Amino acid sequence: MYAITGITGQVGGVVARQLLDAGRGVRAIVRSADKGAVWGAQGCEVALADMADARALTAAFRDTEGVFVLLPPNFAPSAGFGETRAIVAALREALAEAQAPRVVCLSTIGAQAERPNLLQQLQIMERELGQLDLPIAFLRAAWFMENALWDVEPAGARGVIPSFLQPLDKPVPMVATADIGQVAADLLLDESWHGKRVVELEGPARVSPDDIAAAFTAALGHPVRAEAVARESWEGLFKSQGTADPTPRIQMLDGFNEGWIEFEGEPLTGTVELDSVVRELVARAG
Repeated sequence: MYAITGITGQVGGVVARQLLDAGRGVRAIVRSADKGAVWGAQGCEVALADMADARALTAAFRDTEGVFVLLPPNFAPSAGFGETRAIVAALREALAEAQAPRVVCLSTIGAQAERPNLLQQLQIMERELGQLDLPIAFLRAAWFMENALWDVEPAGARGVIPSFLQPLDKPVPMVATADIGQVAADLLLDESWHGKRVVELEGPARVSPDDIAAAFTAALGHPVRAEAVARESWEGLFKSQGTADPTPRIQMLDGFNEGWIEFEGEPLTGTVELDSVVRELVARAG
């Protein structure tokens, strides 16, 4: 039995399906019975737990062969990342109490970066959970190819995708969620490793905004181009979208654009190409 957090999301869902396909039991950790119903119908156990509730998480992690940890995304954190610190503290307590035999945590490219940015939430997780005396792997994944979902509407309607990644011809490490979930499941099933591990993962080729536009051109059958969103407009734009303090998000984008958010070592490479991800996003929207 493997306990999976974030199972209703893209990566957690892939991890769960890979384990089910391998004939392993899955315990879906969700915040409400409604969210767990679809997984219960597929034969999973369902455990209810808020990610900041150490007692509920402990019960959900007990009597398992491994745990997959995915922090809830937070694009507008409070100063000091208090929400993340509360969740990480609960996870640390629960994993230690349950004595999970193997833990795989979804982390991020650039988790080691010292300059302030949004991704430091994952650095906090690595630092705190890395102190546990358990076999624990941090899977540092590149920028998700599926972030192009936000580009489907403008690409279809106007033939333009606004890009915060700049310059437009600069390749950035990206990876498909299918590859991330596959590697995470493989790590959970592999009983040969011990101690603390950092595994870095990107796709088969680095991707520029111009490459994303070309993929949309092929998928939609009409010309699509990338268009840089002016750096000086970011703060006002993000605030208009409801982000009280967009500084961490802007710092993260600067990190990708300036190149200081990068991998620490030699990443593994996945197999899923950008074109197939974009085709699927277009088909799903359409």
